[in-house]
Amino acid sequence: MMPFVTPPFGMTTWTPQTRQNKISGVSYKYEDTKITGFIGTHQPAIWMGDYGYITLIPQTGDLKITPDARAVTYIHNDEETHPDFYSVWTTDATGERVRTEITATERCALMRFTFPAGNASRVLVEASRPGIEGHAEVNAANHEITGYNPDRMDKHLGNIPLPNFKGYFVVQFRKPFDHAETYGLSGKAERGAYAEFRTTQGEAVEVRIGTSFISIDQARANLAAEIPDWNFEAVRQKLHTAWNEKLARVNIEGATDDQRHIVYTALYHALLYPKIFSEQGRYYSAFDDTIHNGHSYTAYSIWDTFRAENSLLTLLAPERIPGMITALLQNYKEGGWMPKWPNPSYTNIMIATHADSLVAEAMIKGFKGFDYATAWDAVYKDAMTPPDGDTTRLWSDREEHTPYEARPGLTYYKKLGYIPVDKTAEAASSTLEDAYDDWCVAQVAKILGKTTDYNYFLKRSQNYRNLFNKETGLMQGKNLDGSWAKPDDGFTEGSPWVYTWAVMQDVPGLVDLMGGPDKYNAMLDQHFAGGHNVHSNEPSHHYGYLYDYSGQAFKTQSKVREIANKEYANAPAGLDGDDDCGQMSAWFLFTAFGFYPVNPASGDYMIGSPMFEAMSIRLANDKTFTVRAPHNSATNVYIQSATLNGKPLNIPVIHYDDIMNGATLELTMGSNPSKWASNFK
Repeated sequence: MMPFVTPPFGMTTWTPQTRQNKISGVSYKYEDTKITGFIGTHQPAIWMGDYGYITLIPQTGDLKITPDARAVTYIHNDEETHPDFYSVWTTDATGERVRTEITATERCALMRFTFPAGNASRVLVEASRPGIEGHAEVNAANHEITGYNPDRMDKHLGNIPLPNFKGYFVVQFRKPFDHAETYGLSGKAERGAYAEFRTTQGEAVEVRIGTSFISIDQARANLAAEIPDWNFEAVRQKLHTAWNEKLARVNIEGATDDQRHIVYTALYHALLYPKIFSEQGRYYSAFDDTIHNGHSYTAYSIWDTFRAENSLLTLLAPERIPGMITALLQNYKEGGWMPKWPNPSYTNIMIATHADSLVAEAMIKGFKGFDYATAWDAVYKDAMTPPDGDTTRLWSDREEHTPYEARPGLTYYKKLGYIPVDKTAEAASSTLEDAYDDWCVAQVAKILGKTTDYNYFLKRSQNYRNLFNKETGLMQGKNLDGSWAKPDDGFTEGSPWVYTWAVMQDVPGLVDLMGGPDKYNAMLDQHFAGGHNVHSNEPSHHYGYLYDYSGQAFKTQSKVREIANKEYANAPAGLDGDDDCGQMSAWFLFTAFGFYPVNPASGDYMIGSPMFEAMSIRLANDKTFTVRAPHNSATNVYIQSATLNGKPLNIPVIHYDDIMNGATLELTMGSNPSKWASNFK
């Protein structure tokens, strides 16, 4: 994570830059001691690249262009970080100190640079970094620097040329500059520009920045709409209010200060993605390289976020769900498929087509405002149409310059009921995750009254059974001829121990496949005891809740509390792993509440062990869902009994409708395991 200043779901996020970001590297690392600029970035996660970014740098003295030359030192005691505001004092090689302050709107930022006295106080605007050709111009009459950055770090991963792609910017200065000009390196085009001022000691130079993916004029229009006045505090207050409106929807009682920090930081993380990708009723599509009317989003890390993050948004930001689904359907119409990890176009990162899960979840939960017929067309194509060259490509992760992979190996999957490891990369994992998506497609068919399709895909969702090795009790990949592959072959970001439990759509079926609850529980015990549950990666996220299905809910209660306490802390490195666009944070928030969406599209939530005496969420319909757990403590983690709206609850499940109706779940806690919910199957 980086210390982003941006509204919920903001298009452009602003952060100090301590290093050059890239695929697998972010702009800001807490342990760095130098800052090279302040970047308006669109990079959503460490494993993804940036695109169309812009960097500003305050300077004094001689002009310094390259990142190494312009780097200035800072210490964290001089740094202040909030969702609505960032501030830091930096010191250059001569000892001169400059203060930078940042606040922002959805597509724009307002910065304030406090300089020492001097004739060469300067703001550098970097359109693109060394090695990348950008463009900048100076408009002295309007006190502006404008330009664009065509860089897309992930362009080698997709198969769609985007000659029109650019990240445009308009930088306006409140104080007229004394001198301004463009600059380049090694005779290349204007990579940036700078403006110089005479400043008195402690004088603040204010700068506002508009960004766009449509045009420079649109960037200027975004700026006029979002920051019409030079009023830093007013912009900050508006952003402060936007965050508090969301953060204040969750209330907790009985939490320590550290726990409160973790909860609200998790909320902040979870409300950053997907990112807005439209501007005043129009958007640039990175799927057909043209401008459209409408609204759009990008930065869906769907392989991660379909598990819990999206489910959290249906509770915390339901007003966004129709637009987010519509954006995926627009991508389908413009590029031919719903994406699995748009950044901002196809990237072919990770497996399966879990946009099917997002569509099914929205429909099962009753969301309207998107076209159901188009949704069916999109999920049906995912499930039935193999990608181009399906049987002639390996489809390795991040394989460059390939068509959109959709469900790689689907040709084999439709014929054999599994994807062969000796023909397609990551085949075992894909078989299991495709079976889950088949269940989701079946639910869409059911809602639309397509009974034949419903029965077909529901049956196909049982394909997970084809990989179960009864001798080992684990999932295992198969070769084209039906023989077992090597035990560890064909899995992505996991192992047989990890992917054996990936059957989110039919846990009771997995229990039976393993030979009943006793054998299932023994294997699950072995999974945890053997260190196979790697919480820093998403496939393991629901596994702590799996004892709920086999008569040992008390083990779920202790296990999820153990994971929450071990994996999350109120510290700069407080997550054991990348946040992955809110998924890590969403897991903690659900677990803190005491329930989790094991099958996220179903609308069911499995009960764990709430972390606080009370936790509530004020819903968009003005109703409140509350979990009360009297006598909850670090030792009283076990549920002794439960009621929902005063009526006994004897199963470890609540439903989406229960939450939306404003129910109260009351759990009596104790220090010893109980038989509560032991009869649930």
